[in-house]
Amino acid sequence: MEDLKTPPSSLEAERAVLGSILLDTTGSGEDRIMDLCLTQGVTPDSFFDQRNRTVYSAMLQLNRLGKPLDALVLINAMRSDGKLDAVGGVGYIQSLIDQTPTSAHAEHYIGILRGKHLRRMMIERATKVVEKCFDEKDWPDPQAVLGEAEKSFLEIGVKGDGTMPWGDAIQSSFERLNEMFKSNGTTFEGLSTGLTYLDEKLQGLKKSEMIVIAARPSVGKTSLAMNIAESCALGLDMNNVPVRSDGGKRHPVMIFSLEMPVEALTRRMVAGRAHINTWRLNRNLCPKNEKQALMQNLFQAADDLKDAPIYVDDAAGLDIMDLRARARRAKKQHGIELIVIDYLQLCTCREAARQASRQIEVSMISQQIKAMAKELKIPVIVLSQLSRANEQRKDKYERPKLSDLRDSGAIEQDADVVFLLRRPSRTPTDPDSKDETLAIIDVAKNRNGETGEVKVNFFREYTRFGDREPERSEDSGFQTSEPEPEHSEYVQDPMM
Repeated sequence: MEDLKTPPSSLEAERAVLGSILLDTTGSGEDRIMDLCLTQGVTPDSFFDQRNRTVYSAMLQLNRLGKPLDALVLINAMRSDGKLDAVGGVGYIQSLIDQTPTSAHAEHYIGILRGKHLRRMMIERATKVVEKCFDEKDWPDPQAVLGEAEKSFLEIGVKGDGTMPWGDAIQSSFERLNEMFKSNGTTFEGLSTGLTYLDEKLQGLKKSEMIVIAARPSVGKTSLAMNIAESCALGLDMNNVPVRSDGGKRHPVMIFSLEMPVEALTRRMVAGRAHINTWRLNRNLCPKNEKQALMQNLFQAADDLKDAPIYVDDAAGLDIMDLRARARRAKKQHGIELIVIDYLQLCTCREAARQASRQIEVSMISQQIKAMAKELKIPVIVLSQLSRANEQRKDKYERPKLSDLRDSGAIEQDADVVFLLRRPSRTPTDPDSKDETLAIIDVAKNRNGETGEVKVNFFREYTRFGDREPERSEDSGFQTSEPEPEHSEYVQDPMM
């Protein structure tokens, strides 16, 4: 008698995945688990039980329509489509929630679900190959059967759009290089930072790159990141001139402000753009004859920023998977082209928390941020703290190094670009310590371009960066890779 076996499946895992989607939305108002399912390639066919396929299909439809995925909305939608009774009515939907202890283990449930589906797909394809092996009339060539078998099994591991055909990749690269020839150096590949000489070194913030801005506390890393975000969103450089590389086009920006509330962030941004010293303003130290001009600047700055495509999420202690889900949603809803995370060490990772190792947790957070940049195909700027090692090396410049990145070496490894920001005025032994406006952005790592230092102006009272003319070597007229530390000449910001 033929040994009939039940195809691999786990009805418990299927119900747990569906229950996690409903629990997650009920608890937080977010669709993190559904986004995770989509990222992992979960489809209705991933479910063996027909009832679960029907429920997941209804969830997918609600997700596409941007509707909340709670039990009530799901029940009403399935009732309207005449599918509720087919799955067992309201009681079955409620049982999905009741039988799922927590949504925190959703990724584990999804892994079981995907594993069982993978086995069923292999059995299905293997069965068809076996049938072809017996069918010598329609499949006389065994090499043809082998080719079909190879093709069939290779298709299982393809998620759809993860791989670009080689010819298409070559054509895309050729077209980009050809544009660079035609532009005569007037355009570059990525988004502008708003700082002319930093753009020259980077050739812009490129798609899928993880850019780390690292510094000790109160050096200006948040200010630099917000200045870059503002420049991208408004299409203007730091001198308020349209970015020439893309004609002043505005680029939507998403900011995850884990440290500062949105009110403090926007107040700093408006005051900085208006060139208002909030410390003096709070203490009524601004001369009366200047107040009218400052008020006009304030109105203009608020008007400029009011309609800027900037979206801020200031949730504290955000889990990295929640952050990725929110970023996906922002990309889908607003066409986000740049993400800023302030800052990495304030993110959490539930999966790594049980390992009781901060280094492992930061490593996993860093890996997830890099994966997010690749998935969304946009640059992601993430701020990071530096350790005190640079202050303990007996180096009069106190230059930070890549190894000073705090908590994990994985940040250095995962990042495509690393800025090490310092201000000589904070180091008494530095020869440039008397230059209060000097800030140095050391491009310590640049996977796809040039490294070296870029000197910029930092106006502390406005928390604002600006261009500073680089020093030139006398014989060639080209910028040196590491400018001399003394006798720097700079152009004062015209709005100072």
